[in-house]
Amino acid sequence: MQFIVIAYDGTDEKAMERRLKAREEHLKSIEKRFKAGEHLYAAAILDDDGKMIGSMMVVDYPSRKELDEWLKNEPYVVGDVWRKIEIKPCKVPPMFMELYK
Repeated sequence: MQFIVIAYDGTDEKAMERRLKAREEHLKSIEKRFKAGEHLYAAAILDDDGKMIGSMMVVDYPSRKELDEWLKNEPYVVGDVWRKIEIKPCKVPPMFMELYK
């Protein structure tokens, strides 16, 4: 089942510090999930000045339960980077899924 995950960083003065501290582990985690076919696409969300303020991902897990299990251990969750997370089911068109074969 495919999902869009939109996660917003905290807006306090230490938010960027927490993001940068957890970033290396976060990138390792999503690279592993990408290679496993669970994360299809991801990007940082930027503000008008180009500052990272969140993340978006399109993921593919068997169910919401597995997605929630991943989130429990995601470095940006554990590191208190993401303060608000929105998750919506989605359906990636077959032509885009061909990129992952």
